[in-house]
Amino acid sequence: MEQKKELDRKTLFFYGLADMPIQMAAIPVAAFIPNYYGQDLGLSIAAVGTIWLLTRLFDAVSDPLVGWLSDRTKTRWGRRKIWMVLAVPILMLAIYKLFIPVAPVTEAYLLIWLVALWTGWTMLFIPYYAWAAELSEDYNERTRITGWRAWIGMAANVISKVVPVLAIFLFDYGGTEETLLLVGLMTLILLPLTVGLTVSMVPEKKDFRPAKVSLLPGLRIMMKNNPFKRLVVAFFINQLGSAISTALVVFYIRNVLAEQQSSILMLLVYYGFALIGIPFWISFSAKVSKHRTWCLALGLFGFFQMGYLFLGPGDFYYMLPITACTGFLGATFWVIPNSMKADVIDIDRLESGEDRTAWFFAVWSFTTKLALSIGPFIALSLLAFFGFQPGAG
Repeated sequence: MEQKKELDRKTLFFYGLADMPIQMAAIPVAAFIPNYYGQDLGLSIAAVGTIWLLTRLFDAVSDPLVGWLSDRTKTRWGRRKIWMVLAVPILMLAIYKLFIPVAPVTEAYLLIWLVALWTGWTMLFIPYYAWAAELSEDYNERTRITGWRAWIGMAANVISKVVPVLAIFLFDYGGTEETLLLVGLMTLILLPLTVGLTVSMVPEKKDFRPAKVSLLPGLRIMMKNNPFKRLVVAFFINQLGSAISTALVVFYIRNVLAEQQSSILMLLVYYGFALIGIPFWISFSAKVSKHRTWCLALGLFGFFQMGYLFLGPGDFYYMLPITACTGFLGATFWVIPNSMKADVIDIDRLESGEDRTAWFFAVWSFTTKLALSIGPFIALSLLAFFGFQPGAG
């Protein structure tokens, strides 16, 4: 069946809505949860880093399994939507437990609810992102699809940062615990609403040839896709660097810059400029090519990150111009790799004659979460190794 080259804006808008709670929760999990549990709730930072790593062992099984099952699922609602709906209650419970814990908490508590969080995340993320590759077969249209999704998700991300910032400046209500409470409540409200609108308003492709190869042979076939393997390695390196800096940023602001309340303001600046950057990089990549755009932005991102080395106590507001630059450049991380991923998946579809999109997205999801676990593990383990004591000055 021949597809339209361009999807209408209504479809793009409603498809992008489900990314809102994903993006709202992602950064607090990566930046605030390690700091909150390690500095405020009394867990050792080495234990927090180890727990982050252990939860990824579970994903080594769950991610490819969900991708494989999603590709083979047959319901009257489609093969992607049903998984997204089932993920909602799991995610809501895990977010509530992690974002609004009742002290005292233990290492086992953090481990259990992180596993629950990543389980729900896998069930939502893999089918949802695989669905994007099936909305269009056009090279540039896929960048447009991921661009809309990234922009809508980023807008929610920015809004979720605006509310805590306003609470700080208008009501003097702020800090790590307060930020997690506010963002957690907003995510819990938006999660069922946005996923419900996406699955009810966006039609899912029905004329696909489901995968018939069993799980392990299918994974071996998938690993013969060399462009996909190169892209995954590059993306992993990108995500690992981001994960290390994200895990450390709240520790850096609170303990190096000596600013206890305004970490969320830094994140607002970062994601606000990322929001501005997304449409620019979509247009730029159409003229220059996707991989050159990504390489350029990564190089400049690393250059500006070095500016943080020259800051000290009381320099929080000097940090913000650097943050604005990295946010604008970091917008490429949400758009370009995801668009390139859909392109290289086409190689497998052409060679096999089967649609195994979710398998590839499962590997992609596992790569993302592996970086998001190894990064904090490396960062927090190094802090512990060098004897860092949160709040000690």
